[in-house]
This record gives sequence, structure tokens and C-alpha cells, in this order.
Amino acid sequence: MRTEWNGFLTNVWDKTVNVRDFIITNYKPYDGDESFLAKPTKRTLTLLDKYNELHKLEQERGGVLAIDPETVSSLTTYKPGYMDKDNELIVGFQTDEPLKRGVNPFGGIRMARAACEAYGYKLSEKIEDQFKYRTKYRIA
Repeated sequence: MRTEWNGFLTNVWDKTVNVRDFIITNYKPYDGDESFLAKPTKRTLTLLDKYNELHKLEQERGGVLAIDPETVSSLTTYKPGYMDKDNELIVGFQTDEPLKRGVNPFGGIRMARAACEAYGYKLSEKIEDQFKYRTKYRIA
């Protein structure tokens, strides 16, 4: 017999796949405070300080630290970006540099162009050409 379910109340979910029933049957609100949470580590605080410095610089530059107007952004476009590679446990940047914005023209080339221009960048001719005849909606 499986022991992973010990302590859970049974109902429809244990006879068939029913996530909603599992949650409704076993949900217990937590009315406590955050005292069970661990305090941030020195490493976390150091990374937070670095992030806050970059965020401040970004705000001083009008809200954008950098844009890559040469590359269409996707999940696999960029290599991992680090703020401090030796101290990071999770890689969470969407581009190869902290707070650098990628260009996503799939929502509309005019919007991507305008976003770049608003911060002093020019969308590359390569991207302009790639999206010249592309529309958001395709007819099969």
C-alpha cells in the first residue's frame, strides 16, 4: 500500500484522478504568521543588494537598463544570465544580462519598434524584414 497519501482525507480523488476534489477535501487554511520562514542568507542579501543597485541604475536611465534590438526573444534565444554566477543557485534572467530587455515582435512589429525607440534604441533591420509580412493571426 502506498504511504504518500497518509494523513490526507479520502473522497473521489483517491478513486480517480480529480485534483479539484483533492484540494477541496484536504485544504486547510493557514492562519499563522511568517515566523516559520527562515531568514535570508548572507548570499541572498548580497545578491539583493546587487539587484537593487541595478534597479536603481535602471530607474535613473528612465526605466530600462538595456535592450537587445538585434534578437527576437524566446525561451531559447539567450544563454543563462547571471548577476553573480558563483553565488546564484537559480538562474532567473530572461536574457544574457541582468535587467536587459529582449524584443518580442510577435505582439506587433510597430509596438516592438516603438518600445525600442522610446528608450533610444533602433529595432534592427533584420527583425524589421523578418516581420514585414508576418501577422499575428494566420489562416491555415
